[in-house]
Amino acid sequence: MQVVFIISLLLFTGYALLIVFYTVSWKQMPVFAPVPAPLSEEDSVKISIIIPARNESANIKSCLDSICLQSYPAQLYEVLVIDDHSTDDTATIVKNYPATNIRLISLQDFLQDGIINSYKKKAIEIAVSTATGQLIVSTDADCIVHKNWLQTIARFYHQSNATLMVMPVAFLPVSPGAGLGTKLLSIFQSLDFMVLQGITGASVYKKAHSMCNGANLAYTKKVFNEVGGFKGIDHIASGDDMLLMHKIFSLYPQKVLFIKSPEVIVQTQAAPTLKAFINQRIRWASKADKYDDKRIFAVLLLVYFFNLWLMGLMIASFFSSSILYYTLVLIVAKTLVELLFLFPVAAFFSNSKLLFYFPFAQPFHILYTVVAGWLGKFGSYSWKGRHVN
Repeated sequence: MQVVFIISLLLFTGYALLIVFYTVSWKQMPVFAPVPAPLSEEDSVKISIIIPARNESANIKSCLDSICLQSYPAQLYEVLVIDDHSTDDTATIVKNYPATNIRLISLQDFLQDGIINSYKKKAIEIAVSTATGQLIVSTDADCIVHKNWLQTIARFYHQSNATLMVMPVAFLPVSPGAGLGTKLLSIFQSLDFMVLQGITGASVYKKAHSMCNGANLAYTKKVFNEVGGFKGIDHIASGDDMLLMHKIFSLYPQKVLFIKSPEVIVQTQAAPTLKAFINQRIRWASKADKYDDKRIFAVLLLVYFFNLWLMGLMIASFFSSSILYYTLVLIVAKTLVELLFLFPVAAFFSNSKLLFYFPFAQPFHILYTVVAGWLGKFGSYSWKGRHVN
Protein backbone atom coordinates (compact mmCIF):
# COMPACT_ATOMS: atom_id res chain seq x y z
CA MET A 1 0.00 0.00 0.00
CA GLN A 2 2.95 2.31 0.59
CA VAL A 3 3.95 1.93 -3.06
CA VAL A 4 0.43 2.98 -4.14
CA PHE A 5 0.68 6.04 -1.90
CA ILE A 6 4.11 7.08 -3.22
CA ILE A 7 3.16 6.67 -6.91
CA SER A 8 -0.13 8.50 -6.33
CA LEU A 9 1.64 11.35 -4.56
CA LEU A 10 4.31 11.72 -7.24
CA LEU A 11 1.87 11.69 -10.15
CA PHE A 12 -0.57 14.06 -8.47
CA THR A 13 2.19 16.48 -7.45
CA GLY A 14 3.47 16.67 -11.02
CA TYR A 15 -0.03 17.08 -12.40
CA ALA A 16 -1.06 19.69 -9.80
CA LEU A 17 2.07 21.78 -10.43
CA LEU A 18 1.30 21.70 -14.14
CA ILE A 19 -2.28 22.91 -13.59
CA VAL A 20 -1.13 25.62 -11.17
CA PHE A 21 1.33 26.81 -13.82
CA TYR A 22 -1.50 27.04 -16.38
CA THR A 23 -3.73 28.84 -13.86
CA VAL A 24 -1.15 31.50 -13.02
CA SER A 25 -0.24 31.94 -16.69
CA TRP A 26 -3.86 32.39 -17.79
CA LYS A 27 -4.49 34.99 -15.09
CA GLN A 28 -1.31 36.88 -15.99
CA MET A 29 -2.20 37.10 -19.67
CA PRO A 30 -3.89 40.47 -20.37
CA VAL A 31 -7.16 40.68 -22.26
CA PHE A 32 -6.67 42.42 -25.58
CA ALA A 33 -9.08 45.35 -25.73
CA PRO A 34 -8.53 47.55 -28.79
CA VAL A 35 -9.80 51.10 -28.66
CA PRO A 36 -13.33 51.17 -30.13
CA ALA A 37 -12.55 53.65 -32.89
CA PRO A 38 -12.89 53.53 -36.68
CA LEU A 39 -10.22 51.40 -38.33
CA SER A 40 -7.33 53.59 -39.46
CA GLU A 41 -5.53 53.06 -42.74
CA GLU A 42 -2.43 51.85 -40.91
CA ASP A 43 -4.49 49.20 -39.10
CA SER A 44 -5.81 47.82 -42.38
CA VAL A 45 -4.40 44.62 -43.83
CA LYS A 46 -5.70 42.40 -46.62
CA ILE A 47 -6.95 39.15 -45.08
CA SER A 48 -7.63 35.82 -46.79
CA ILE A 49 -10.00 33.54 -44.86
CA ILE A 50 -9.48 29.87 -45.68
CA ILE A 51 -12.26 27.34 -45.11
CA PRO A 52 -11.66 23.69 -46.06
CA ALA A 53 -15.08 22.04 -46.50
CA ARG A 54 -16.24 18.48 -47.08
CA ASN A 55 -19.98 17.67 -47.04
CA GLU A 56 -20.84 20.80 -45.04
CA SER A 57 -24.11 21.77 -46.74
CA ALA A 58 -25.83 21.94 -43.34
CA ASN A 59 -23.32 24.46 -41.96
CA ILE A 60 -21.53 26.41 -44.69
CA LYS A 61 -24.23 29.06 -45.24
CA SER A 62 -24.38 29.98 -41.54
CA CYS A 63 -20.60 30.20 -41.48
CA LEU A 64 -20.50 32.51 -44.52
CA ASP A 65 -23.36 34.60 -43.11
CA SER A 66 -21.41 35.31 -39.93
CA ILE A 67 -18.28 36.20 -41.92
CA CYS A 68 -20.19 38.59 -44.19
CA LEU A 69 -21.49 40.48 -41.15
CA GLN A 70 -17.94 41.53 -40.21
CA SER A 71 -17.26 45.09 -39.08
CA TYR A 72 -14.06 44.85 -41.14
CA PRO A 73 -14.38 46.43 -44.61
CA ALA A 74 -15.48 43.84 -47.19
CA GLN A 75 -12.89 45.06 -49.71
CA LEU A 76 -10.13 44.16 -47.27
CA TYR A 77 -10.89 40.45 -46.98
CA GLU A 78 -11.65 37.48 -49.19
CA VAL A 79 -13.10 34.07 -48.37
CA LEU A 80 -11.64 30.98 -50.02
CA VAL A 81 -13.76 27.86 -49.58
CA ILE A 82 -11.91 24.72 -50.69
CA ASP A 83 -14.37 21.97 -51.52
CA ASP A 84 -12.85 18.60 -50.62
CA HIS A 85 -14.75 16.14 -52.86
CA SER A 86 -18.14 16.89 -51.30
CA THR A 87 -21.00 14.65 -52.34
CA ASP A 88 -23.70 17.04 -51.07
CA ASP A 89 -24.64 20.63 -52.01
CA THR A 90 -21.66 22.34 -50.35
CA ALA A 91 -20.15 23.58 -53.62
CA THR A 92 -23.51 24.75 -54.99
CA ILE A 93 -24.27 26.77 -51.86
CA VAL A 94 -20.88 28.51 -52.02
CA LYS A 95 -21.19 29.18 -55.77
CA ASN A 96 -24.60 30.77 -55.34
CA TYR A 97 -23.75 32.77 -52.24
CA PRO A 98 -24.46 36.49 -52.93
CA ALA A 99 -21.07 37.99 -52.06
CA THR A 100 -18.35 39.05 -54.48
CA ASN A 101 -15.45 38.40 -52.10
CA ILE A 102 -16.16 34.65 -51.76
CA ARG A 103 -14.37 32.17 -54.03
CA LEU A 104 -14.87 28.43 -54.42
CA ILE A 105 -11.84 26.22 -55.10
CA SER A 106 -12.31 22.55 -56.01
CA LEU A 107 -9.60 20.36 -54.48
CA GLN A 108 -10.35 17.72 -57.09
CA ASP A 109 -8.97 20.00 -59.80
CA PHE A 110 -5.54 19.87 -58.17
CA LEU A 111 -5.28 16.15 -57.41
CA GLN A 112 -4.28 14.32 -60.52
CA ASP A 113 -2.24 11.67 -58.69
CA GLY A 114 -5.15 10.07 -56.82
CA ILE A 115 -5.29 9.38 -53.09
CA ILE A 116 -3.20 11.35 -50.59
CA ASN A 117 -2.96 11.03 -46.81
CA SER A 118 -3.91 14.58 -45.77
CA TYR A 119 -6.57 16.21 -47.89
CA LYS A 120 -7.02 19.10 -45.50
CA LYS A 121 -3.35 20.10 -45.56
CA LYS A 122 -3.41 19.97 -49.38
CA ALA A 123 -6.55 22.10 -49.44
CA ILE A 124 -4.95 24.74 -47.22
CA GLU A 125 -1.74 24.77 -49.28
CA ILE A 126 -3.68 25.35 -52.48
CA ALA A 127 -5.74 28.12 -50.89
CA VAL A 128 -2.67 29.88 -49.50
CA SER A 129 -0.97 29.74 -52.91
CA THR A 130 -3.92 31.55 -54.52
CA ALA A 131 -4.66 33.90 -51.62
CA THR A 132 -4.22 37.63 -52.22
CA GLY A 133 -4.12 38.54 -48.54
CA GLN A 134 -1.05 39.32 -46.50
CA LEU A 135 -2.65 37.60 -43.53
CA ILE A 136 -4.15 34.09 -43.66
CA VAL A 137 -6.99 33.30 -41.25
CA SER A 138 -8.24 29.73 -41.08
CA THR A 139 -11.54 28.46 -39.75
CA ASP A 140 -13.88 25.52 -40.33
CA ALA A 141 -17.13 25.30 -42.27
CA ASP A 142 -19.18 24.55 -39.14
CA CYS A 143 -17.97 27.67 -37.30
CA ILE A 144 -19.68 30.95 -36.41
CA VAL A 145 -17.52 34.04 -35.94
CA HIS A 146 -17.97 37.29 -33.97
CA LYS A 147 -18.74 40.43 -35.98
CA ASN A 148 -15.47 42.05 -34.78
CA TRP A 149 -13.37 38.93 -35.44
CA LEU A 150 -11.31 40.27 -38.35
CA GLN A 151 -11.08 43.81 -37.03
CA THR A 152 -9.65 42.58 -33.72
CA ILE A 153 -7.20 40.27 -35.50
CA ALA A 154 -6.01 43.12 -37.76
CA ARG A 155 -5.46 45.48 -34.84
CA PHE A 156 -3.67 42.86 -32.78
CA TYR A 157 -1.47 41.99 -35.76
CA HIS A 158 -0.39 45.61 -36.25
CA GLN A 159 0.24 46.18 -32.56
CA SER A 160 2.20 42.96 -32.03
CA ASN A 161 3.81 42.23 -35.43
CA ALA A 162 2.99 38.56 -34.79
CA THR A 163 3.74 35.88 -37.37
CA LEU A 164 1.15 33.46 -35.98
CA MET A 165 -1.85 34.23 -33.80
CA VAL A 166 -3.68 31.54 -31.82
CA MET A 167 -7.27 32.35 -30.91
CA PRO A 168 -9.95 30.81 -28.67
CA VAL A 169 -12.63 28.36 -29.80
CA ALA A 170 -15.82 27.36 -27.98
CA PHE A 171 -18.65 24.96 -28.66
CA LEU A 172 -22.04 26.25 -29.72
CA PRO A 173 -24.81 25.61 -27.15
CA VAL A 174 -26.95 22.57 -27.81
CA SER A 175 -30.41 23.21 -29.26
CA PRO A 176 -33.22 23.47 -26.65
CA GLY A 177 -35.09 20.54 -28.20
CA ALA A 178 -32.18 18.09 -27.89
CA GLY A 179 -32.59 14.90 -25.88
CA LEU A 180 -31.07 14.37 -22.44
CA GLY A 181 -28.21 12.22 -23.79
CA THR A 182 -27.28 14.83 -26.38
CA LYS A 183 -27.38 17.60 -23.76
CA LEU A 184 -25.15 15.68 -21.34
CA LEU A 185 -22.67 14.88 -24.12
CA SER A 186 -22.65 18.54 -25.15
CA ILE A 187 -21.99 19.68 -21.57
CA PHE A 188 -19.15 17.16 -21.20
CA GLN A 189 -17.55 18.26 -24.47
CA SER A 190 -17.90 21.95 -23.59
CA LEU A 191 -16.17 21.44 -20.24
CA ASP A 192 -13.41 19.32 -21.74
CA PHE A 193 -12.83 21.74 -24.60
CA MET A 194 -12.81 24.73 -22.25
CA VAL A 195 -9.96 23.09 -20.31
CA LEU A 196 -8.04 22.56 -23.55
CA GLN A 197 -8.58 26.16 -24.63
CA GLY A 198 -7.39 27.51 -21.30
CA ILE A 199 -4.26 25.35 -21.50
CA THR A 200 -3.74 26.53 -25.08
CA GLY A 201 -3.84 30.20 -24.11
CA ALA A 202 -1.63 29.75 -21.06
CA SER A 203 0.99 27.65 -22.87
CA VAL A 204 1.21 30.01 -25.85
CA TYR A 205 1.47 33.04 -23.58
CA LYS A 206 4.33 31.49 -21.60
CA LYS A 207 6.01 29.90 -24.67
CA ALA A 208 5.72 26.61 -22.78
CA HIS A 209 4.71 24.44 -25.72
CA SER A 210 2.86 24.61 -29.05
CA MET A 211 -0.93 24.29 -28.93
CA CYS A 212 -3.62 25.73 -31.19
CA ASN A 213 -6.81 24.87 -33.07
CA GLY A 214 -7.18 25.22 -36.85
CA ALA A 215 -10.75 26.45 -36.42
CA ASN A 216 -9.33 29.81 -35.34
CA LEU A 217 -5.77 30.48 -36.42
CA ALA A 218 -4.01 33.33 -38.22
CA TYR A 219 -0.54 33.59 -39.75
CA THR A 220 1.18 35.61 -42.42
CA LYS A 221 1.38 34.21 -45.93
CA LYS A 222 5.06 35.10 -45.87
CA VAL A 223 5.86 32.88 -42.87
CA PHE A 224 3.79 30.00 -44.26
CA ASN A 225 5.94 30.05 -47.38
CA GLU A 226 9.11 30.61 -45.37
CA VAL A 227 8.64 27.38 -43.37
CA GLY A 228 7.67 25.48 -46.52
CA GLY A 229 4.02 25.12 -45.60
CA PHE A 230 3.30 21.51 -44.66
CA LYS A 231 6.44 20.09 -46.25
CA GLY A 232 7.80 17.36 -44.02
CA ILE A 233 4.49 16.84 -42.21
CA ASP A 234 2.17 16.34 -45.18
CA HIS A 235 2.26 12.55 -44.75
CA ILE A 236 0.47 12.90 -41.37
CA ALA A 237 -3.32 12.80 -41.76
CA SER A 238 -4.06 15.42 -39.09
CA GLY A 239 -2.02 18.22 -37.51
CA ASP A 240 -2.60 21.02 -39.99
CA ASP A 241 -2.66 23.37 -37.01
CA MET A 242 -0.24 22.34 -34.23
CA LEU A 243 2.43 20.81 -36.46
CA LEU A 244 2.47 23.96 -38.61
CA MET A 245 2.53 26.09 -35.49
CA HIS A 246 5.65 24.31 -34.24
CA LYS A 247 7.44 24.92 -37.54
CA ILE A 248 6.72 28.62 -37.24
CA PHE A 249 7.50 28.69 -33.51
CA SER A 250 10.92 27.15 -34.22
CA LEU A 251 11.81 30.22 -36.31
CA TYR A 252 9.92 32.98 -34.49
CA PRO A 253 9.17 31.91 -30.89
CA GLN A 254 8.58 35.50 -29.73
CA LYS A 255 6.12 36.19 -32.55
CA VAL A 256 3.71 33.32 -31.86
CA LEU A 257 1.01 34.89 -29.69
CA PHE A 258 -2.42 34.22 -28.23
CA ILE A 259 -5.22 36.76 -28.65
CA LYS A 260 -7.16 36.75 -25.39
CA SER A 261 -10.27 38.62 -26.49
CA PRO A 262 -13.97 37.63 -26.39
CA GLU A 263 -14.34 39.25 -29.82
CA VAL A 264 -12.18 36.65 -31.53
CA ILE A 265 -13.88 33.61 -29.99
CA VAL A 266 -15.06 31.30 -32.77
CA GLN A 267 -17.94 28.96 -31.99
CA THR A 268 -18.04 25.52 -33.53
CA GLN A 269 -20.24 22.44 -33.47
CA ALA A 270 -19.70 19.81 -30.78
CA ALA A 271 -19.61 16.20 -31.92
CA PRO A 272 -23.27 15.12 -32.29
CA THR A 273 -22.82 11.55 -31.00
CA LEU A 274 -20.59 9.66 -28.59
CA LYS A 275 -19.05 7.75 -31.51
CA ALA A 276 -18.24 11.00 -33.33
CA PHE A 277 -16.76 12.46 -30.15
CA ILE A 278 -14.47 9.46 -29.58
CA ASN A 279 -13.44 9.52 -33.24
CA GLN A 280 -12.56 13.21 -32.95
CA ARG A 281 -10.47 12.71 -29.83
CA ILE A 282 -8.68 9.70 -31.33
CA ARG A 283 -7.84 11.87 -34.34
CA TRP A 284 -6.44 14.56 -32.06
CA ALA A 285 -4.47 12.01 -30.02
CA SER A 286 -3.10 10.30 -33.13
CA LYS A 287 -0.55 13.07 -33.74
CA ALA A 288 0.82 13.07 -30.18
CA ASP A 289 4.02 11.22 -31.07
CA LYS A 290 4.51 13.32 -34.23
CA TYR A 291 5.36 16.51 -32.34
CA ASP A 292 8.92 17.79 -32.65
CA ASP A 293 8.10 19.93 -29.62
CA LYS A 294 9.11 17.43 -26.93
CA ARG A 295 7.78 19.71 -24.19
CA ILE A 296 4.18 19.04 -25.16
CA PHE A 297 4.91 15.33 -25.55
CA ALA A 298 6.19 15.27 -21.95
CA VAL A 299 3.03 17.05 -20.78
CA LEU A 300 0.81 14.59 -22.66
CA LEU A 301 2.67 11.66 -21.12
CA LEU A 302 2.24 13.04 -17.60
CA VAL A 303 -1.48 13.67 -18.12
CA TYR A 304 -1.99 10.27 -19.73
CA PHE A 305 -0.18 8.25 -17.06
CA PHE A 306 -1.87 10.16 -14.23
CA ASN A 307 -5.29 9.34 -15.69
CA LEU A 308 -4.21 5.75 -16.43
CA TRP A 309 -3.14 5.38 -12.80
CA LEU A 310 -6.47 6.78 -11.63
CA MET A 311 -8.39 4.35 -13.84
CA GLY A 312 -6.33 1.48 -12.47
CA LEU A 313 -7.12 2.61 -8.92
CA MET A 314 -10.82 2.88 -9.76
CA ILE A 315 -10.83 -0.74 -10.93
CA ALA A 316 -8.78 -1.92 -7.94
CA SER A 317 -11.19 -0.09 -5.59
CA PHE A 318 -13.75 -2.84 -6.15
CA PHE A 319 -11.42 -5.24 -4.33
CA SER A 320 -9.85 -3.05 -1.64
CA SER A 321 -11.38 -0.43 0.67
CA SER A 322 -7.93 1.10 1.28
CA ILE A 323 -7.41 1.70 -2.45
CA LEU A 324 -10.93 3.11 -2.66
CA TYR A 325 -9.90 5.73 -0.10
CA TYR A 326 -6.81 6.71 -2.10
CA THR A 327 -8.88 6.87 -5.28
CA LEU A 328 -11.55 9.15 -3.82
CA VAL A 329 -8.94 11.48 -2.29
CA LEU A 330 -7.06 11.69 -5.59
CA ILE A 331 -10.19 12.37 -7.66
CA VAL A 332 -11.37 15.07 -5.24
CA ALA A 333 -7.91 16.68 -5.21
CA LYS A 334 -7.73 16.53 -9.01
CA THR A 335 -11.17 18.11 -9.30
CA LEU A 336 -10.34 20.97 -6.92
CA VAL A 337 -7.07 21.81 -8.67
CA GLU A 338 -8.78 21.80 -12.07
CA LEU A 339 -11.67 23.93 -10.81
CA LEU A 340 -9.23 26.60 -9.64
CA PHE A 341 -7.98 26.73 -13.21
CA LEU A 342 -11.42 26.56 -14.79
CA PHE A 343 -13.05 29.41 -12.83
CA PRO A 344 -11.19 32.23 -14.65
CA VAL A 345 -11.26 30.36 -17.97
CA ALA A 346 -15.01 29.76 -17.76
CA ALA A 347 -15.56 33.41 -16.85
CA PHE A 348 -13.70 34.47 -20.02
CA PHE A 349 -15.94 32.23 -22.13
CA SER A 350 -19.07 33.38 -20.21
CA ASN A 351 -19.77 29.75 -19.35
CA SER A 352 -19.36 29.59 -15.58
CA LYS A 353 -22.73 27.88 -15.13
CA LEU A 354 -21.31 24.69 -16.63
CA LEU A 355 -18.88 24.29 -13.73
CA PHE A 356 -21.69 22.78 -11.64
CA TYR A 357 -21.44 19.64 -13.80
CA PHE A 358 -17.66 19.40 -13.69
CA PRO A 359 -17.24 17.12 -10.61
CA PHE A 360 -19.77 14.64 -12.02
CA ALA A 361 -17.85 14.44 -15.30
CA GLN A 362 -14.57 13.34 -13.69
CA PRO A 363 -14.92 9.53 -13.97
CA PHE A 364 -15.93 9.80 -17.64
CA HIS A 365 -13.10 12.23 -18.37
CA ILE A 366 -10.53 9.86 -16.85
CA LEU A 367 -11.89 6.92 -18.86
CA TYR A 368 -12.05 8.72 -22.20
CA THR A 369 -8.55 10.22 -21.78
CA VAL A 370 -7.07 6.75 -21.37
CA VAL A 371 -9.12 5.10 -24.12
CA ALA A 372 -8.70 7.89 -26.70
CA GLY A 373 -4.98 8.18 -25.95
CA TRP A 374 -4.46 4.45 -26.46
CA LEU A 375 -6.54 4.25 -29.65
CA GLY A 376 -4.86 7.40 -30.98
CA LYS A 377 -1.56 5.53 -30.89
CA PHE A 378 -2.61 1.98 -31.75
CA GLY A 379 -6.07 2.28 -33.33
CA SER A 380 -7.69 4.00 -36.29
CA TYR A 381 -10.46 6.52 -36.84
CA SER A 382 -12.94 7.76 -39.41
CA TRP A 383 -13.09 11.40 -40.43
CA LYS A 384 -15.38 12.98 -42.99
CA GLY A 385 -16.20 9.55 -44.39
CA ARG A 386 -12.55 8.51 -44.71
CA HIS A 387 -10.90 5.78 -42.67
CA VAL A 388 -7.44 6.65 -41.34
CA ASN A 389 -5.00 4.18 -39.76
